[in-house]
Amino acid sequence: MRKKIVAANWKMNLTLAQGEQLVNDIIAAGIKLSEGQEVVIAPPFPYLIKVKQLIRNYPGIYLAAQNCYSEKSGAYTGEVSAEMLQSIGVDFVIIGHSERREYFSETNAQLAKKIDLALANGIKPIFCCGEPLEVRKAETQNAYVAQQLQESLYHLDAAALKNVVIAYEPIWAIGTGLTASAQQAQDMHAFIRSQIAEKFGREAALGITILYGGSAKPSNAKELFSSPDVDGGLIGGASLVAADFTAIVQSF
Repeated sequence: MRKKIVAANWKMNLTLAQGEQLVNDIIAAGIKLSEGQEVVIAPPFPYLIKVKQLIRNYPGIYLAAQNCYSEKSGAYTGEVSAEMLQSIGVDFVIIGHSERREYFSETNAQLAKKIDLALANGIKPIFCCGEPLEVRKAETQNAYVAQQLQESLYHLDAAALKNVVIAYEPIWAIGTGLTASAQQAQDMHAFIRSQIAEKFGREAALGITILYGGSAKPSNAKELFSSPDVDGGLIGGASLVAADFTAIVQSF
């Protein structure tokens, strides 16, 4: 049975005190997780060690970094390596978020290197893929996402793929006023799973967790998560409000 995951991506938000309060409020909500359900929290880099301390006694809650660099080590001022993340107990790392692709021009080839380094250090990548508005309008989203998968994941074998989580981001529905329906989310998730099946086999496809990263919130989470190929969410803005985030988690 594949994992069900709700991941909180804080992005570049909150002070340390605010982040600590947010985690404490989430814990205080007493979320009940069933077997196979996980919560992942991805704070900014400076807060990783503190959040790890706060969640260490709560099974089912894991720590993620929002990024890592595509080289093992060296003269890369300001970057953070997968080995560094492993050394402080990071469990997951977000790779290829749409904002990293757009604002920092990250390529599929660079992301493949990040995937390899994360896996080599025992960290599970949350690999993000998804299409912008012009691609959706042209109705070429399947080919666009397939290329992202091919160029960043298809060099792996099925054993390595078991440690990868995929997050589908309909970029055209994030901050644009447009909304992706549960059916549109399900259709793309099913397509992604079909591509994994074609490359890695049916067992790998049935086992991989695919999250929805398109502005999920308490009002639509239950409908989204009830779709057969949607295994949870990568949550942005709603993860900054404890009540909203816990409501989404409880929508499993």
